[in-house]
Amino acid sequence: MTPAVDTQHNTPPEVTPPKKPNTAAFKAVPETRAMRDAIRGAVQTLCKTLDKSKPLTKDSTRETAESLLRGLGLGPQYLGFTMVMMTNEFWRDQVAAIPFHRRLMLLPHCLKNAEGCPADYDEFGLDCKKCGACEVGDFRTKAEQLGYKVLVSEGTPIVLKIIVSGHIDAIVGVACLNVLEKAFDKVLLAGIPCIATPLLSSNCKNTSVDNDWVFESISLHTPPTETKTKTYMHLMRAANTIFDEPELSRLAPRSRVASPETDPLRRHETIAYDFLARGGKRSRPFITLAAYDALTGGAATLGETGWTLPDTVKRSALAIETFHKASLVHDDIEDDDAYRYGQETLHRSIGVGAAINIGDYLIGLGYRLVSRDRKELGAEVAADILDRLADAHLKLSEGQGAELLWRDAADQALTTLDALKIYALKTAPAFEAALATGVRLAGPLDKYEKMVADFSRNVGVAFQILNDILDWTGDDDNKLMAGQDVLAARPTLLLALALEGSSPAQREELLYLIRKSRSAGADTDAVIRRVKEIYFAARVFEKADKLVDKFRAKAEALADDVEPTAFRELLYYLVDTVLEKPELPTRGITQFVELGR
Repeated sequence: MTPAVDTQHNTPPEVTPPKKPNTAAFKAVPETRAMRDAIRGAVQTLCKTLDKSKPLTKDSTRETAESLLRGLGLGPQYLGFTMVMMTNEFWRDQVAAIPFHRRLMLLPHCLKNAEGCPADYDEFGLDCKKCGACEVGDFRTKAEQLGYKVLVSEGTPIVLKIIVSGHIDAIVGVACLNVLEKAFDKVLLAGIPCIATPLLSSNCKNTSVDNDWVFESISLHTPPTETKTKTYMHLMRAANTIFDEPELSRLAPRSRVASPETDPLRRHETIAYDFLARGGKRSRPFITLAAYDALTGGAATLGETGWTLPDTVKRSALAIETFHKASLVHDDIEDDDAYRYGQETLHRSIGVGAAINIGDYLIGLGYRLVSRDRKELGAEVAADILDRLADAHLKLSEGQGAELLWRDAADQALTTLDALKIYALKTAPAFEAALATGVRLAGPLDKYEKMVADFSRNVGVAFQILNDILDWTGDDDNKLMAGQDVLAARPTLLLALALEGSSPAQREELLYLIRKSRSAGADTDAVIRRVKEIYFAARVFEKADKLVDKFRAKAEALADDVEPTAFRELLYYLVDTVLEKPELPTRGITQFVELGR
């Protein structure tokens, strides 16, 4: 649902829903070992009473940690540290039950000896030489002797990719509280067993850690526990596996594979399949698989032995992604984007005409993946899913069409309501199709139909607003330069907020800059820099952030009444993961430099 709008000024009301608290201001590590031991001991006692069949949530962990600190007479500055201790104890037994060779040891760069470190960096991080000059080599040697895979790198994206690949089942790590704060929203929500030892400082150079705690966590080993925590890890892996060979070609057999490699038909098919398998978070196929699992007993989420997903369900999830990938090919052409998934866009590498055709091919492949399963699915189920896909395809085309027509119009007036209408058409239908398909595969959609539409609209619009904000910080998964929406003259919500919140002179200048950015020889860095100044003057990032919170609150309210519990919990999980907030852009200009230049 779009927010109410002032009909006179076309401005959304300044309603700020309560935000989920952030631990960013509470990241002090206790100064003495005695304090750290006291907190850890109190947490160990408390965690013996927790129900470990359900994952921790950030809110409940925070509340419990606050109560524990009050009981110890310690201040809130140690909240982040205490929350990490809680997650460690929650997962300790499950990590210990996982074989060493199925664990990842994650170490930070900043533990290395900054002076004279002989190690080089590769695509996975620091290639440690084990010279003995710092703790990194000591920890790595111990872990590798036991059979761990070891990674010396910061952040969670690469860790999630490794986990989803299926090579590991648990993480034992060392990191500063800044990094561990972000892990709550990624690794922990997914239900991935992990233990982390916090660094004693966050100065990112020659820091230190409680070494005995690290060695203890590395060596944990006990028989498997009876209690297993609910996890989405298996479904995340399943959503990725269907795009790996030979599974991809098994689910969607290639018709030209027997032809010579020089055959243009085979080359065309290969390009389409390669792009389908390339990059992306697989969030839409995951939504389909997870909705089906939640409404059919949750065997995958509960980690039951021998759980499987029918091929018909996998092919429907695959179809969702073929439509998404087709839309990306066509969008990149229409906007002349340079990069996709960190690589040159398809139309730049093979030509516009060939790329258009690849997109068309993927659309046809998506429909065929569902239609050919009509006997197994049942004609009515297949028809309902195809109708959902067609509806999403039409709405997406309407939204993209409105965006393109605005870009080329003589009058480029734009209100927040205009932008939100485009977002509701461009982004929300893909979420709705993915969610509705999973529900329909599990049974009738009737009682969920309105909820699915409203939930998807709120999540989809909020997601697009976050994507707009992310455009100003750069994005390794998508575009490698900040401010690309300005250079492509897209009618974004940020632009609408700036037009509505600026002076007449600034509005005129802003529209001039948008037009100028598309002209040959334009100083694009100067254009982006000036647009950003106007955006900050109009407080657009702050206003957009508040709108994200508003749409998020609406989506969560819709999920509150959903049954069964497994489906409701999935909706909450989708809100938390899909609407993960980036840091708001700063006023600096360094992020405008192309990454890797």
